[in-house]
Amino acid sequence: MSQANLSEILFKPRFKHPETSTLVKRAHHHPALTTESALEGQATHHWYRMINRLMWIWRGVDALEMQEVLARIAASPAERTDEALLDTVVGYRNGNWIYEWSHQAMLWQQKALESTDPAARGEYWLMAANLYSIAAYPHLKGDELADQAEVLSNRAYEEASQHLPYQLKELEFPIPGGAPISGFLHMPHEGKAPYPTVLICGGLDMMQSDHYRLFRDYFAPRGMAMLTIDMPSIGFSSRWKLTQDTSFLHQQVLAQLGNVPWVDHTRVSLLGFRFGANVAVRLAYLEPRRLRAVACLGPIVHNLMCNSAAQEAVPDMYMDVLASRLGMSTASDAALRVELNRYSLKTQGLLGRRCPTPMFSGYWPNEPFSPKEESRLIVSSSSDGKLLEIGKKPVYRGFHQAMEEMSSWLKGKMR
Repeated sequence: MSQANLSEILFKPRFKHPETSTLVKRAHHHPALTTESALEGQATHHWYRMINRLMWIWRGVDALEMQEVLARIAASPAERTDEALLDTVVGYRNGNWIYEWSHQAMLWQQKALESTDPAARGEYWLMAANLYSIAAYPHLKGDELADQAEVLSNRAYEEASQHLPYQLKELEFPIPGGAPISGFLHMPHEGKAPYPTVLICGGLDMMQSDHYRLFRDYFAPRGMAMLTIDMPSIGFSSRWKLTQDTSFLHQQVLAQLGNVPWVDHTRVSLLGFRFGANVAVRLAYLEPRRLRAVACLGPIVHNLMCNSAAQEAVPDMYMDVLASRLGMSTASDAALRVELNRYSLKTQGLLGRRCPTPMFSGYWPNEPFSPKEESRLIVSSSSDGKLLEIGKKPVYRGFHQAMEEMSSWLKGKMR
């Protein structure tokens, strides 16, 4: 079945789909001030979603194209669930967030289907995957239209993998007690298999296709492979709920890497973004014999789980993502806070104890999601820790320099 036909079938109107911002039944408040974060983007009182311009541009989306889509959403006269929030248009139609970004993705997938240049075709499919991923963002459970956009993002990424200059393999990992999950192994041109490999622990609002540039610009030039799997309750891992054993899926994959001929299972490290750092640091304690090193960027491992003031300071969308992942979409804020406390690695009795795995943690100063103390706690708990302060301005350069330093550090630990 062609990608175009699949799009028509998945998005064929059937009934009035629930609008994304209504899926989590929490008491929402429109922020009085703008919240800015290098990894999460910007939250203002006009949008429910955080607008992550930096990372979307970094992944390859053109800034003018992005503004065009956002303008179409903002200008829509259609009914909204909250008239104060521009991205809450009801129904799959003009102005709806998922509709507009999916429409943009379809334009790129059509270019891919029409292109006769294999290299260009790969880039067009990759762009479509990125745009479908933004359409599904922030990937809340029960968002049927977002689920369909996720399917299309994964299909587009699979198509891109057949034309991009690096070799990508889709791997399936059986998981005890439930459905198997799929991951993408990205392999460099330099060297030969088996490769030292970085297993990615992404944020709760990220998909596997979001990491391609990370591999292309930082890991591949250093001769390292990259393996991605989805976090519990999203993408290929959607059948798995996030539990207090946050590292369960990644631990199962880690244990099976000895059976993957392209991976040197004696040289494996983890990289965790945001809540993914919770997974990575947890495994640093649980699997020190299988891991060479763990690196974190803007980690969420303790403070946001236990500090109610910190929870109030982050945008509604991110707290909704946490509630959705925990299966607490209808729970009270008080119940959510009690449950989140159990996800703190300090509460679990891990962080604060000496860990033999080398750990690197980068942070941005005065950031609401992950204060300096969070990263300092990680590196001080490691027998070989490294702390990195990332410059806030210019944001793009600071992020690039941090990824260069982190990638070189990981390569050094996997020699």
